[in-house]
Amino acid sequence: MIIKTNTEEFKNDIYDVMHMFFPESVLGEDDGILLTHEMTLIENKEENLFEFGKEVLKETKELQKTQSELKKKKYIKRNLKLVLYKLLVKVTGKSMPWGCLTGIRPTKVAYDLIEDGLNPLFVKETLMKDFLVSEQKAKLVSRIIANQNCIIKNDKLVNLYINIPVCPSRCSYCSFISSEYDKVKNIIPEYLSNLVKELRAVKELVMKKAYVIRAIYIGGGTPSVLTAEQLKMLLDEINYPISEFTVECGRPDTITEEKLKVLKNYGVTRISINPQTFSLKTLKIIGRKHSIKEVLEAYKLALKYDFNVNMDFIAGLPGEKLPTFKKNIDTVLELSPDNVTVHTLSIKHGSILFNNPPDTEKNVAKMVDYAYSKLTADGYLPYYMYRQKNQIEGLENVGYSKKGKICTFNIDSMEETCSIIACGAGAISKRVFQLENRIERLANPKFLSDYNERINEIIEKKYTFF
Repeated sequence: MIIKTNTEEFKNDIYDVMHMFFPESVLGEDDGILLTHEMTLIENKEENLFEFGKEVLKETKELQKTQSELKKKKYIKRNLKLVLYKLLVKVTGKSMPWGCLTGIRPTKVAYDLIEDGLNPLFVKETLMKDFLVSEQKAKLVSRIIANQNCIIKNDKLVNLYINIPVCPSRCSYCSFISSEYDKVKNIIPEYLSNLVKELRAVKELVMKKAYVIRAIYIGGGTPSVLTAEQLKMLLDEINYPISEFTVECGRPDTITEEKLKVLKNYGVTRISINPQTFSLKTLKIIGRKHSIKEVLEAYKLALKYDFNVNMDFIAGLPGEKLPTFKKNIDTVLELSPDNVTVHTLSIKHGSILFNNPPDTEKNVAKMVDYAYSKLTADGYLPYYMYRQKNQIEGLENVGYSKKGKICTFNIDSMEETCSIIACGAGAISKRVFQLENRIERLANPKFLSDYNERINEIIEKKYTFF
């Protein structure tokens, strides 16, 4: 099946819908079936989409009469995707848990509907009716929005993100620009020196522009791969009066009591210890070198220093069956960390798995459902969610929190409601203009060596950007 559109700006949106049903599909320039705003699509000269979508398109035209050009484009795109989705359901006999939604932030659709006047009580029903989202996923969106009561929209309020794109080893599912420690350890001191330079420039910028830092997040990569002394060097430059300060210590084998003491002394309140699974067999398959014992020891240390702790798990890891995943969730409930994040495996470009796709469990949706039912029954609140391309079964990633332990940085980032000043290689600053309803981004160079060479240019661009 080949689909072409006469409007280039909607080409990717159409492709995203096709890709849900036909993961092997690719974007191309071949001659083929014409897909227009009137949406005539014929497959084997049997399926005609014009009549199928006429009523939806008629409704779109009615809505356009009173809307801005931006809203017109939004409604055209929405209905193109909806009508194509309906046809593909008819042709394939399959439906998707998120209906015709293809973006990474389903909650953003809900917030747009509320901004247009929809009562929040009717978000669930509207997502089901207008976007064909399953009842379970529509309910998830409604619950998440209800739990996101910490959003503050203020152009002077910003978050600070610091990137340490270095890991002990590369996980097979990872597509981040992150270097293995042994390959870059000789240039890490220079990198940290330049990162300190950027942080000092940011401090001047914050004072000059009268910004208020809301939350700080040091991510990667694996920031805890740094030595205790290197962490001190970095944290010496971060002394803002905040109540939420997160550092990812994702690999348990990088966590020591000395490092946790440093983090505690510098006001860090929250860390991540990410097992991904409690199956040693799976850990070896995905390229992780830590043991289950190291996870438990790291967690015990974190509790000793009274950190809020998040633990990550991935549904659909290579070779992992439903009973094993259920055991993962049951075990983490026994440990009872403050936050649990449940990801669905995404086969990403740039990852080792992309060229060697795993033979994954066919019950990944059941894994995600099990996590939701068990965690919520235990009092955890789903509070943020996002989707990625190539996720198994079109599913999602969800962050769960105990009451009062929500990470505001995660919500601000996912909902794009707060600007982010981002430092370090691969970090992407984001400026949110609330009144203008627009967002601009500024990316730092991805690799450590490029970052080191261009640090002065990076700082100059950041001043201009903010």
